[in-house]
Amino acid sequence: MLPAMLPRQSNLDPAAAYPKITALRAALDAGDWPACRELLDAAEQAERTYLTAAVADVDGLEDFLRGVLRGDPGDGTAGALLGQYLIEAAWRIRTRARAEHVSRERFVAFRAGLAEAERVLVDAAARSPRDPAIWTARLVTARGLRLGLSEIRRRYGRLAEIDPHHLPGQQQMLQSLCAKWYGDAALTYEFAKEAAAAAPAGAPSPVLLAEAYIEHSEVVTDVDRVRAELREAAMRSVWHPDFRRTHGWVRTMSTFAMAFVLLDDHPAAASLFDALGGLGSRWPWEYLGDPAATIEKFRARAGGNT
Repeated sequence: MLPAMLPRQSNLDPAAAYPKITALRAALDAGDWPACRELLDAAEQAERTYLTAAVADVDGLEDFLRGVLRGDPGDGTAGALLGQYLIEAAWRIRTRARAEHVSRERFVAFRAGLAEAERVLVDAAARSPRDPAIWTARLVTARGLRLGLSEIRRRYGRLAEIDPHHLPGQQQMLQSLCAKWYGDAALTYEFAKEAAAAAPAGAPSPVLLAEAYIEHSEVVTDVDRVRAELREAAMRSVWHPDFRRTHGWVRTMSTFAMAFVLLDDHPAAASLFDALGGLGSRWPWEYLGDPAATIEKFRARAGGNT
């Protein structure tokens, strides 16, 4: 009797889909800032923003970048990367737990870390005012420091002037509009619909509708309408012939897949699982538990290839 075929385990390491992460990590490990700059400066704007976040956990990064900035205080790229590192470090202190489960001591340290990140990013923005990575990071510090929705909108406006379809920044803006921060489901959907409608064919931005649904699925009553809207969004994005597998495409497909799973649209989800092959992203699956196990459970339920 032949053994049962084991389900495919998705590779959740972002470097599996984006080898530039490995190259950037190697350059940082070697202390080769010119090589880092060459790689980051050659990247597309959204890719560059994603890369700064992807390597923000490299050991010794803070000391290295502060040394770079002492040598060249005007290096906005180093400022963007240092700011992102400090944001990630602050959030590790806070943890991803709900606010009522975070101790006062952790909150104090969290805010101190974000305040330092904000200082670094303010200086970086003054020297490199048209860097989307800096403005995207400043959306995160504004949210975490509770600077208010008007300030967050102002910062997003500065970002949109530079790149009106900058998905990493749009994703941070959408988070700020969620009910768990400053907004509600209506504000979140309004922003997502406007960004999706303005995006060119084949762009990833329509995934914001899937993100809005995932964040507020518990208040959706007209499931058929939402399912139809997300299918239309996917047709203009991940299912469009002009969709490009640039940095972020795995998370984009994964997000659509999870939204379709929650909507019981198994054929739509299966098509995306098949397109992803052996790749996957931790977000948004981590909302439902262990990402790898959750992906495989829902892949099997949707009928995707194993």
